Amino acid sequence: MRSLPARRWCVPLAALLTVLFVAGPVAGRPNAEARAGTELAADLDRLLTDRRLAGAQVSVQVTDAATGEVVYQHASDALLLPASTLKTVTAAAALELLGPDHRFATEVLADGRRSGGVLDGDLVLRGGGDPSLLPADLDELAGRVAAAGVTGVNGAVRADATRWDDVRLGPNWAWDDQPYYYSPQISALTLTTDTDYDPGTVRLTVTPAAEPGRPAAVRLTPADAPVRLTGRIDTAPGGGAPALDVTRRLGGNEIVLAGSLPVGAAPTDEWVTVDDPAAVAAAVFAAALERHGVTVARGVAAGPAAAGAATLARHESAPVGELLVPFLKLSNNGIAEHLVKEIGFVRAGSGSWSAGLTEVVAFLSRNGLDVTAARQSDGSGLSRHNLMTARRYAALLGFARSRPWFRTWYDALPVAGDPRRMVGGTLTRRMVGTAAEGRVHAKTGSMTGVDALTGYVEGDGRTLAFTVLFNNFAGDSPRPVIDALVVRLAGGPAVAPPPPPPPAPAPSSRPVVRTGGKAALDWT
Repeated sequence: MRSLPARRWCVPLAALLTVLFVAGPVAGRPNAEARAGTELAADLDRLLTDRRLAGAQVSVQVTDAATGEVVYQHASDALLLPASTLKTVTAAAALELLGPDHRFATEVLADGRRSGGVLDGDLVLRGGGDPSLLPADLDELAGRVAAAGVTGVNGAVRADATRWDDVRLGPNWAWDDQPYYYSPQISALTLTTDTDYDPGTVRLTVTPAAEPGRPAAVRLTPADAPVRLTGRIDTAPGGGAPALDVTRRLGGNEIVLAGSLPVGAAPTDEWVTVDDPAAVAAAVFAAALERHGVTVARGVAAGPAAAGAATLARHESAPVGELLVPFLKLSNNGIAEHLVKEIGFVRAGSGSWSAGLTEVVAFLSRNGLDVTAARQSDGSGLSRHNLMTARRYAALLGFARSRPWFRTWYDALPVAGDPRRMVGGTLTRRMVGTAAEGRVHAKTGSMTGVDALTGYVEGDGRTLAFTVLFNNFAGDSPRPVIDALVVRLAGGPAVAPPPPPPPAPAPSSRPVVRTGGKAALDWT
């Protein structure tokens, strides 16, 4: 340490006393705020020595949300996989570039001439990118077509998904994830089954029989979806655990059933993706038309409507601001990618990942949020090409507080320990009964070897913005360490629970199965 020039020490005694009294305690006796900061850093450092993080990559940044002052950091510029924490970027970009009031429209058009109640041509179902389109919405559209006086269609029901490109799977998405609800094909015309709004899926409800050995009952939603069920799920003796395997063969819509459900078990829902979501939506719509008395001669086809085709019916989604709730609370991958492609279409005239992500990057750059290098390859975080830094998240968390859409974005983040599904979301069962319960709004992110959390915590007298990124861990999950870090930021003790004891080996006769169910809630 360099010594100060002698003249800098020539200070009158009165001035020196004034400096000491105004500045606080002398060196070696830090004031309460400095001491608290030192204790916090020491506690966080100690938590990061947990053996579950041995050999892992760890990045943390904590800032004062109001001032941007760095409260704590650990390798905050490290480029790591973000998993679903990337959805915070996509959501902010959508609110900024589309606006919270933006809606997705689905239309029915008559492509041909009408003679009385008969359309000599095709009826076109034109997708507008709605990730929340339900079978009931298609039924309502069919009812409006019938109410418009159409009783027959000499042509086909044509699926028009041309608002966006025809690239349905994101870059570097795992091929073996394709059957599962969290990895759907992305199309401008698609269908979901419930208000979780997982686009491009069908739902199977499995109910055990009354006696062991008999096949379980399987109900498909929507019932008219053109999928084929093969295999069967057996009913096992009561008292056992469900062991279902519901998957889809790649390249088509054959859904294969296997496994068992014990007598007396509650019905189990399984969500499975479909191949060619636009064709599935058109088939469900054609069936709805038949129910409303509108006959279709030539089944289902694909292609856009001709210029000048007359609009017979139109359905609009909830606004983007409302769709953010299932998007962020439930970590909905499909909605994320719909937002990216819609950003590309609205802002650049091209409904593609490339165009949409270019607009997202430009938005970040315009607002000074590209404070470190990064790479965004999709909207959901499902791709392992994505790379983010904790410091870059800190910039976004600070910027968001200045925007008119902040409250919409903040309220859509999961809330720690809140038992209400559409409030707590992926944090419903985390940090319950701690100082952080109800005081954390944050986005989760997890996939194999990745666990992350980014958002806000109400600390002692101030709001802190934080990001924790853990990558490349093996063995026990380090998620308890993330929760312990956040509890400490909320003013609680710096204690992470010990790792669980190793599980007993499973009997060799017990099958290992995969499931597309939502038990984990947070695949990415």
